[in-house]
Amino acid sequence: MARSDDRDPESGRILKRVDAETEARMPASQAEGSDWAELWGTRIGRVLAAILFIGLVWYLGISLLGGGS
Repeated sequence: MARSDDRDPESGRILKRVDAETEARMPASQAEGSDWAELWGTRIGRVLAAILFIGLVWYLGISLLGGGS
């Protein structure tokens, strides 16, 4: 089956929107040239996400091993 945007224009619009939304994540190299608020906001967000992840893994480990009670 050949793919044709003429037959289904809605699917083409959906794919373009999904592509635009997935490009919203910013790599660190791109943040370096931005203003200071965006740069520090990106750094703080990444550090907080790492801390939250480590805390979640720790909590799940304690819960699964039955410790704490």
